[in-house]
Amino acid sequence: MPSSRKTILVVDDEPQIRRVVNHALADDATRVLEAATAREGIDMAAAERPDLIVLDLGLPDGSGADVCREIRGWSQAPILVLSARHSDAEKIALFDAGSDDYVTKPFSSAELKARVRALLRRAATRDAEGSTKIVRDDLEIDLERRAVRLGGSPVHLTPIEWELLTALATHPGRVMTHQQLFTAVWRGRDHGDAQQYLRVYVAHLRRKLESDPVHPRFIFTIPAVGYRFGT
Repeated sequence: MPSSRKTILVVDDEPQIRRVVNHALADDATRVLEAATAREGIDMAAAERPDLIVLDLGLPDGSGADVCREIRGWSQAPILVLSARHSDAEKIALFDAGSDDYVTKPFSSAELKARVRALLRRAATRDAEGSTKIVRDDLEIDLERRAVRLGGSPVHLTPIEWELLTALATHPGRVMTHQQLFTAVWRGRDHGDAQQYLRVYVAHLRRKLESDPVHPRFIFTIPAVGYRFGT
């Protein structure tokens, strides 16, 4: 009989950080594994297939962003990055590499647990919904029929608006950077300012989907980074 116990992998070269994370997250419903290097973390992720990975940015034998990128090539497990750095450029690079969330050191156990719960909840929702239909409140996105309904009424989207909405909605809760979205939607067909293109089309989508575009329910702006579809 399969176990419902969650497995979390912590990849960090500082024993005290691994100990703090272990104490914060380990309980009867959660098993916490530890790795101290990039190579050990990748190998353990491949062997154990954890439900979530807590990944330090600075590892002795490699970049945390490179580890994130490699794991994301074959795993959809949420990746929560830990870092002592604060810059928007670094956050963008990490989200581009495939991370789901970012916590700056020092952090509180309460914040860490809340972030982990949210990531696991989003992953469970994604897995339960399957791949053909996405429903959020009164918004329904039918990926197979390329149709959108809001409050039961059809919403007519342009091809670009559809591509943008589905790029966001198929990654609920994950921050998508401007460059990720620009690549996913325009696929290299156009060249220009990704942030400006997206600002225009997100505004179009919000006018069609949000009852109050200034206080959105579905598409949230992450300043200087990108956008996120709500869960």
